[in-house]
Amino acid sequence: ISDTLWEQAAAEVHSREAAAGEEDRGEAVSERTVFLMGSKAGGKTSILHRCLDRDEPSKPTLALEYTFGRRARGHNTPKDIAHLWELGGGTSLSDLVQIPITAGGISCLSVILILDLSKPNALWGTMEKLLQAAQNQLERVSSRDQQAQKAKHQTPVHSAARVFPKDYPDRELISPFPVPLLIIGSKYDIFQEFDSDKRKVVCKTLRFVAHYYAASLIFTNIKSESLMSKTKSFFSHLAFGLDRGKTVSCDSTKPLIIPAGSDSFSQIGSPHTTDVDITSLHAKNPKDLWKKVYERVFPQENTSEQRELRDPTKDPQYGELQIDAMRAQKDQVAHLDQSHACVVLLYSCTCKLCTLILWQITS
Repeated sequence: ISDTLWEQAAAEVHSREAAAGEEDRGEAVSERTVFLMGSKAGGKTSILHRCLDRDEPSKPTLALEYTFGRRARGHNTPKDIAHLWELGGGTSLSDLVQIPITAGGISCLSVILILDLSKPNALWGTMEKLLQAAQNQLERVSSRDQQAQKAKHQTPVHSAARVFPKDYPDRELISPFPVPLLIIGSKYDIFQEFDSDKRKVVCKTLRFVAHYYAASLIFTNIKSESLMSKTKSFFSHLAFGLDRGKTVSCDSTKPLIIPAGSDSFSQIGSPHTTDVDITSLHAKNPKDLWKKVYERVFPQENTSEQRELRDPTKDPQYGELQIDAMRAQKDQVAHLDQSHACVVLLYSCTCKLCTLILWQITS
């Protein structure tokens, strides 16, 4: 009763603004970034298309490609957005990780590493180089961000740090990747035909690596609807924050499905060895030991792939009839200009060799 009309009106306005603010916060659009990298021709694009329900043919990824996905949380609600970067060329273009990994995006960034299980002799080298490149870039960006905050006399925010509960398995022994990481083993249909001992080596090694980095691990095959459905759940968890499911499979005779935090070093055990004396390997740390054992079973191919990309101007999949005809005409003119320049140079020289070459050309 003591409130004046103006005070009551002001209170009503504040009440409505507060309610509108709560509604806006509830409908705020979520934006996340997912960076895919992995084995050359390992099926990255095919897996991405299946996870996005896109029915279109997969083409070889040229350098670094961008696309996006959207998903509505409910009826008449704004769609969440996932920015999706895919690195092509295997390890040859690892320098390009600096494009999707930036200071402004670390807090909402996730990484997916896709490894070709059908080529175990290139698996460790590919995994090691790509993860190292991504981790180095994350550390550089985080360090620059902290230095900038110190220069502004602000409290540094460790944007790339991941927080784990106290009961996380082997919390003191692992070395978590700076951002959420998912490792996908592709082409499981080929891998399942391998000798059982070799399958065990690959399975146990990837289980160790995934747990060491606090990453999730799943084996998949684009021909299997069941495996792709589970793979899509893991992808949607990173891209849109959805539940990834509770399925866990650690049996090396079946496709591995291991969410982060579901494994432990005691369950994984020691490296699978048959004719390798572990004491003779002189490993510097547990990760180095697993690497040496793995490379004894699967000697690694040279991962320093040629940095040359197939010339896109001559690639049939990018063909444009009129443009290609004009380019061919330009190349022909350039070739004639070079030939004319060579003849002029020969005429200007009086040595016997140039005179002989000029005589052969004109005769």
